[in-house]
Amino acid sequence: MPRILCVGALTLDTIFQLEQLPPGPGKYIPTLAVEIAAGMASSAAASIARLGGEVSLWASAGRDAVGDRIIAELSDEGVDCSHVRRMQRARSAFSSIFVDRAGERMIVPFYDPALLTVPDAMPHIENGVFDVIMTDVRWPGAAAMALAAAKSAEIPAILDADTAPLETLELLLPLATHIVASEPAAEKVTGEHNPENAVVALAACYGRDESFVAVTAGDKGSFWYDNATGTVCHMPAFNVRAVDTLAAGDVFHGAFAWGVAQGWQVDAIMRFASAAAAIKCMHFGGRRGAPSAAEVQAFLSARI
Repeated sequence: MPRILCVGALTLDTIFQLEQLPPGPGKYIPTLAVEIAAGMASSAAASIARLGGEVSLWASAGRDAVGDRIIAELSDEGVDCSHVRRMQRARSAFSSIFVDRAGERMIVPFYDPALLTVPDAMPHIENGVFDVIMTDVRWPGAAAMALAAAKSAEIPAILDADTAPLETLELLLPLATHIVASEPAAEKVTGEHNPENAVVALAACYGRDESFVAVTAGDKGSFWYDNATGTVCHMPAFNVRAVDTLAAGDVFHGAFAWGVAQGWQVDAIMRFASAAAAIKCMHFGGRRGAPSAAEVQAFLSARI
């Protein structure tokens, strides 16, 4: 079975469901609350494990009780956390998140700067240890090392290009063989407001014959550039009743990496990842709504 290494964020998320997002100062009583180990790369890794994949996580956490808890939780999900870097004098990352009844959210994360320092070394990926590397943008030094190593080893180097400082995006984008950018990140890099135009501009800057460039745009679906035809392809979003969009992108990226590892055709990967993200949106609790492979297949079979 293919093995995937996910690189990047690891946090403890406290997620509150409210009738509506706070309009200003005051006290707001949630209808539901969940604490869960999360973060972009970590949620993607947990999603891959739910799909039945073999996945490892390279992230950074403090040597504290929160770090112990989130690593244990992800390990219970089936994620290999042996590569997580523990920092003696750092505080593990955490977030407070508010989600309204329509699924929209407000996120307040805290990352100790010590967690983001450039690592001295990275996990070995040579000789078939990993078949795919996927990174987010939250630990840029590690992401750059991992993407460069993957390209050198001639294995897929996937970048979850979400919102980040422009210099971070410009550092990481050239290192990836597969770019899947969020709509805001693509706009920041290209200046294009329309996701279809943004994916063309991203492909012009960072695409190569063997590369893949896509932009995810929420309820507008996802767009990718076909190098063979020079055209933009579109996967519409599935129509579901969303109650929580938190971690939908992470689930999408995990399913995308899983499909790449399986060697599927691009259109099949994008449809599978879109379905996985749609299923997640129907469940409150961030990545807690990530589906199994059987759930995704059942969802797709009902929509043929």
